[in-house]
Amino acid sequence: MSVALASQLREGTKKAHTMAENTGFVTCFLKGVVDKSSYRKLVADLYFVYCAMEEEIGKLKSHPVVGPIASDALNRRSSLEADLEFYFGSDWRSTVQPTSAAQEYVARLHQVAQETPELLVGHHYTRYIGDLSGGVILKNIAQKAMNLGEHEGLRFYEFDAIPDEKVFKAAYRQSLDALPIDQAMADQIVAEANHAFHLNMTMFQELEGNLVAAIGKLLFGFLTRRQRAGSTEPVVA
Repeated sequence: MSVALASQLREGTKKAHTMAENTGFVTCFLKGVVDKSSYRKLVADLYFVYCAMEEEIGKLKSHPVVGPIASDALNRRSSLEADLEFYFGSDWRSTVQPTSAAQEYVARLHQVAQETPELLVGHHYTRYIGDLSGGVILKNIAQKAMNLGEHEGLRFYEFDAIPDEKVFKAAYRQSLDALPIDQAMADQIVAEANHAFHLNMTMFQELEGNLVAAIGKLLFGFLTRRQRAGSTEPVVA
C-alpha cells in the first residue's frame, strides 16, 4: 500500500533542513561571503557524492521503489565535471580528492544501495530536490560573490533538461506518493533523509575551518592597512 511520502519527507526533515542552513559555511554563503578556495573544495566533494549516487541509482532503474524517482534530467555529474575543470584546470582528475566527510557520505550511499536500496530515495530527495529548488538563488549568490561569468564554475546549479521546475517537482511528488511502500519503510526513508542532511552538514562543517581562515586573513589585511593609513583615514580596498 502506498503512503503520502512526499509530505512526510517535507515535514519530517524540516528541523534537519534548518540546522543545515544554520551551519557557519551555509550562513556565510547565503550572506554572500564565499571563499573560492573553500567553495571549489565543496564542488569536489559534491562530485564524489553524486558519482556514487548516480552510479548506484543507475543500477537500480528497474527497482520498484528506486526506479520511479530516477531521472537523468537531475543528474549532476557532468555539470560538476565542467565546474571542476573551471576551478582546477584540465588535469583536475589527478588533483581533486574527497574530504573525510565526503568519503563517509559516499560510503553510506554504497552501503544502503547494497543493503536497503529503498533508502536511496531519502538521499535522492534531500540532494536533488534541494539543488533544484535553490539553484537559481544559490547560483546568483556565488556568481556575485566570486565575480564569475554567467556559466563559469556554476554549471552545478543549471538544470537545462528541466524547463519548468514547478511542473517537474509536482510530478516528482506524485512519484514519491505512488511508491509501493508501507509506513514502516516510509519512516525509514524519512530517517535516512535526515541522516543525509547530517552528512551534508558534516561536509559543510569540515569546510568552515578554511572559510574562517580566509575571513581572518581578509580581516588581518584590513586592520593592517588601517594601521598604515592611520585610524582616522579611509582605507582604499
